[in-house]
Amino acid sequence: MLFTPVRLFGLALLVVLLGAGGFFAWASQPAIDAAPPPPPSAFSKATVAKGALIASTGYCAECHTAPGGAPFAGGYPVATPFGTIYGSNITPDMQTGIGSWSEAAFRRAMHRGIARNGEHLYPAFPYNHFTLVSDDDVAALYAYLMTRAPANHRVPAPQLPFPLNIRLVLAGWNLLFLHEGRFQPEPKQSAAWNRGAYIAEGLGHCAACHTPHNAFGAEIASAQYAGGHSDGWLAPALNHGSPAPAPWTEDELATYFGNGFVQNHGLAAGPMQNVTENLQRLPRSDLDALATYIGSFEPPPSPGKTAEAVAAADRVAYRPATAQQMSLQGPATSGEAIYAGACASCHFLGGNQPFYRPVTSGLSSVTHAPDPDNFIQIVLHGVQPPPGAEERWMPPFAGVLTPSQIVLLAQYVRHHFTDEPAWTKVGDAVARIEKEAQR
Repeated sequence: MLFTPVRLFGLALLVVLLGAGGFFAWASQPAIDAAPPPPPSAFSKATVAKGALIASTGYCAECHTAPGGAPFAGGYPVATPFGTIYGSNITPDMQTGIGSWSEAAFRRAMHRGIARNGEHLYPAFPYNHFTLVSDDDVAALYAYLMTRAPANHRVPAPQLPFPLNIRLVLAGWNLLFLHEGRFQPEPKQSAAWNRGAYIAEGLGHCAACHTPHNAFGAEIASAQYAGGHSDGWLAPALNHGSPAPAPWTEDELATYFGNGFVQNHGLAAGPMQNVTENLQRLPRSDLDALATYIGSFEPPPSPGKTAEAVAAADRVAYRPATAQQMSLQGPATSGEAIYAGACASCHFLGGNQPFYRPVTSGLSSVTHAPDPDNFIQIVLHGVQPPPGAEERWMPPFAGVLTPSQIVLLAQYVRHHFTDEPAWTKVGDAVARIEKEAQR
């Protein structure tokens, strides 16, 4: 039989069509019938209370509550390299929320990333981590959400380019990057380590921020906990690449998870502030377990690392600043003068407020980070506790310091408090972060 170009083209087209049809059939998921939400009395108080802790462990409210919006009603914009995705409404509203979802539909979404109507969910919802969560914990979370106040709030559609706006494409992403299955304990590790791993890898989805992502937006498994980015902030490495000059102890990690502050490392800011606000609701045993697991990624410090940490601690010992140290030694066009005028009252060698530490010192991961993003974010936006909470805070300097002054300040702090190489393109970073804040 003679294969002419026309016949070859037709054969190739047939193969493509058959392949596309097969992929469509394989990727399409059936809808699960709608069902009215169970009455709150269908769930025990203990189950709902357990679900509340699970929701805190997974920081559910952070991505599913818009600024100023009703809790869990969705609309929070999640910026990704591909476009903006909005957190969905997970209240039991029948029209715009998950009120028509059965527990089976909710479990499928958590474990496989498939909505009740059969649509694929975007992995900004980290179902690649939630697939590890046990059925019992999913059931408790479902009970908690179904007993929240319904909110009729329609969430904006994702702002994504073609073909990413076609949800069926996500079936290919799942084929490559979703490893479905519940968490399996590591028999060679302790019960505390395994509990911490279950929290971190499942509900806590820690690697989603603290691991770099590839061109498809998936975590790079070979670089787990090597550092990533979230909402314009650097999520520092938690392994041997950690920028912290003083090694973290497990007790420090547990304390930090529980209240967002530890003296040798500083104050949680940015997205991590929300994380610690949620984690503080967990029992201390879970915080200790999480610390055991996360602490296992950073190897024991070398003698050189220990000596460096001791020297850094000595440089920033808590001593009140003298009048001479606080005085400006030149015009406010030098980083040192800007630091003395804007920062030294609280941060100069610890300042005279014993509950503050010099976050801009040689002990801070912020000043040792590979880029200046977190430093700039903190200077511009400060650190504010939740409304009504009495916690440590720092005022914002956006509108007080000019972009050029922030650049000088960053360069001075990096040079004066660390032995790390100078940050580059600080001005570009300031402009980018200011632009992002205006969106």
